[in-house]
Amino acid sequence: MFNENLVQLRKLNKLTQEDIAEKIGVSRQAVAKWEAGETLPDIERCKQIADIFGVTLDDLANYSSDNNYGLAPPPKGKHLFGIVTVGEKGQIVIPAKARKVFSIKPGDELVVLGEEGQGIAIMKSEGFLSFAEQIRSRLGDK
Repeated sequence: MFNENLVQLRKLNKLTQEDIAEKIGVSRQAVAKWEAGETLPDIERCKQIADIFGVTLDDLANYSSDNNYGLAPPPKGKHLFGIVTVGEKGQIVIPAKARKVFSIKPGDELVVLGEEGQGIAIMKSEGFLSFAEQIRSRLGDK
């Protein structure tokens, strides 16, 4: 997986093997061997590579594009949880991985935000309401 992710991220970012090699202080041949799956870089080099692409070390090493619509590892903090289907009454089921990452439990209240042309966002209401209260209080200070 590491070698496939490295190739995909490098090409997505329009970098050459030489570019990667220069950024982390190795030869182009070393990068070529990593991409071919012949060898693996040490952990420090792996961290440098993950930082170059803005992905987590875990995603660089373990992300499988087969399970994620053929896409490259996402940037840190970004997730693709899957596709949901809207039911007859407009309901959706939030994927289990998303519920786990964001600690969403039965009975939690969520805020649905939207911007035409951009899409819909869902967040826990307490986080949104807390943020709104901070804005309100700062505006009141002026």
